[in-house]
Amino acid sequence: MQTSVPSGMSRRHFMSHVAGASAMTIPALTMGQSIRTHAADLKKNGKAAILLWMSGGPSTMDIWDLKPGASTGGPFKPISTAGDVQICEHMPQTAKVMDKLAIIRSMSTREADHMRGRYYMHTGYVPNPNIEHPSYGAVLSHELIDSRSSGLEIPPFVSVGGGSVGPGFLGMAWAPFVVGSNGQVRNLDMGIEENRLMQRMAALDMIEKNFIGQSRGSAASDHEKILKKTLNLMTSEQMEAFKVNKEPKEVQERYGNDGFGRGCLMARRLVEAGVPFVEVDLGGWDNHQNIFATLGTGMNPKLAVLDRAMSALVEDLTQRGMIENTAIMWMGEFSRTPRINGTTGRDHWARSWSVVVGGAGMKGGIAVGKTNADGTSVDTEPYTSQDVMASVCKALGISLETTFTSKSGRPMKIANSGKVIKELFV
Repeated sequence: MQTSVPSGMSRRHFMSHVAGASAMTIPALTMGQSIRTHAADLKKNGKAAILLWMSGGPSTMDIWDLKPGASTGGPFKPISTAGDVQICEHMPQTAKVMDKLAIIRSMSTREADHMRGRYYMHTGYVPNPNIEHPSYGAVLSHELIDSRSSGLEIPPFVSVGGGSVGPGFLGMAWAPFVVGSNGQVRNLDMGIEENRLMQRMAALDMIEKNFIGQSRGSAASDHEKILKKTLNLMTSEQMEAFKVNKEPKEVQERYGNDGFGRGCLMARRLVEAGVPFVEVDLGGWDNHQNIFATLGTGMNPKLAVLDRAMSALVEDLTQRGMIENTAIMWMGEFSRTPRINGTTGRDHWARSWSVVVGGAGMKGGIAVGKTNADGTSVDTEPYTSQDVMASVCKALGISLETTFTSKSGRPMKIANSGKVIKELFV
């Protein structure tokens, strides 16, 4: 079973993106014009989504659903927030913006293997050797880019710091465009000055025209078109959106001088430029040992990195009037066992855990569902990956009747017929 988790972007992958972009009408816009145009568009009817992906399976009962006093609870204490919920003491900045976020505490899934859980939470389907399902990033970018008059030159699904999951049967035009948190795009930076690049392209163009003139068939002319689109992307001023170092120093410091902080800042800039789906990866949550030092009390604790960047992102989206049109999702492939093991760690656990969502009209400051006293089971209606995505689709104005057809001709509903979580919209 291929779960399609590309570790990077091959030249073929990159060229497929460019070829796929031919389906979009692309007027020439400067970066400044683009941001202003799309910021206005977002306020009118544009929608976007940002997925904060926690690779490894974070222990959500140590972050969003603490159990103080329980034998499974661990040492962290809950603190009050701007919403009607309590979260971990090591998330003080996020606590201040929790009125914009909702915790779904009654997640209950079945995939406690990293690759299977990653695939399931990214697609809403369990792995099946007969079909490769499209990731939510591919599906949502497909729906959102079609719903707007786009001047977007950047691919509509950008993954920062991780490979995400692929487009499945939707095709490579909807694959994640993978970039590092430093903003560098593989195969795009030629490392030469622009005038020299143009000289090389002019020479190549002359050769190609000569080749096409020899009646070599459509492949040669198609290659010429893709090459021109590649050059347009390479020289597009919209690529400035990837350069987080153009932000004021104090803004960069607020997000954090680390990969995740730069990734969240880049996500804000990309959404501002009109990109409909951005995923930012923060790995390192597979904490089978020394979990409490890793998360909150050791050197460079994981929760401090998350807290700084996540709170800055929510704060910026709010201040810029973008939060009402931008859905935020925070999740990993599963959580960790309530039981603390012999090496002061927690193992894999999918039976009772939490996901966080917000923005795009979803109600903030609440906890949906509950787990029992020691966190080992869900006491209320259990929710799934499909339910989370159905709710995000509703928030973004995407019909749950939207149906895709696989290459074998099998119709598949968006979000795999998940149900909307009603509490998020009361």
